[in-house]
Amino acid sequence: MNIPARRAFRGRILYRVLRVLSSVIRRLPLGFARAIGLVLGHMGWHALRHHRSRAMTNVAAAFPEWTPRQCRATIRSMFHHLGMTLVEVLWLPNLDAETCARTTTFEGLENLRPGQGTIGLTGHCGNWEWMAHAIAMRSPLTVLHRGRDEPMMNLYIRDLRANAGITTIDRGSTAAAREMIRALRNGSMLSFLLDQNIRAESVKVPFFGRPALTPIGPARLALRTGAPIIRIFGERRGGKLHIRILEPIIVSPEDDPVALTARLTADIEAQIRRVPEQWVWMHNRYKDRPKWDVTESQKAEGRRQKAQGRRKKK
Repeated sequence: MNIPARRAFRGRILYRVLRVLSSVIRRLPLGFARAIGLVLGHMGWHALRHHRSRAMTNVAAAFPEWTPRQCRATIRSMFHHLGMTLVEVLWLPNLDAETCARTTTFEGLENLRPGQGTIGLTGHCGNWEWMAHAIAMRSPLTVLHRGRDEPMMNLYIRDLRANAGITTIDRGSTAAAREMIRALRNGSMLSFLLDQNIRAESVKVPFFGRPALTPIGPARLALRTGAPIIRIFGERRGGKLHIRILEPIIVSPEDDPVALTARLTADIEAQIRRVPEQWVWMHNRYKDRPKWDVTESQKAEGRRQKAQGRRKKK
């Protein structure tokens, strides 16, 4: 069996396993399901040594004033949190308006703009899938999805979101740009996760004191369309998920997309500092991708072309 075939076979098996697990988990009380997730996370802390080591290195670099004991406690809590997050995602089909009111709290709901095309920005903080489901109950929501290698896994995630009324756009599709513009024109919140190093046009902006490649597309889209940017963050607070919706950022075509990307990244960093154990520290955030990096000369050329365009309009 060649590599693509093995990968597809693995995806089909994982898809079926997740469907079976979800059918079991959905029948459990949420508190009991989370307890199972906590156990799974603790097992991951012991078993996933490579991920644990990378996470320890990353958190120590981000918080140089911390002792090794503090770093270790944070990463152990991160594994516990991610275990609960996984089980919560399997439990998510149960989330209706009544259950959401009982399990989820909001701060800044007045900052949502249902029916107006907006750009939502967040990171892998708290339970981002739960947060998307809760927001979709209050505003039309479209998410840009970075497809996995296994098509069946993409199908599972799409199905999960579609059942909650969330539209998914495949970032790698040829129609992605057109679909994003359509979503904004139709009054949807178009949401991005901006805290990871991915194969997309990116710029280096500060993240915990170090330059990190960060996608510039969301900032450019906001400047092109004039859509307000709404930053939304979720965090686990005891037995509930708390969702903070910050005041919208109103952009201007004259704004610098690099500076805007840096500001949004700083907001994500601030959220991570609030609850560092609820972020994915094993991610290789500082990996170099020269092919996708927008160099300083490219930035300067972009500014020059933009200035020329303004002069022609005059």
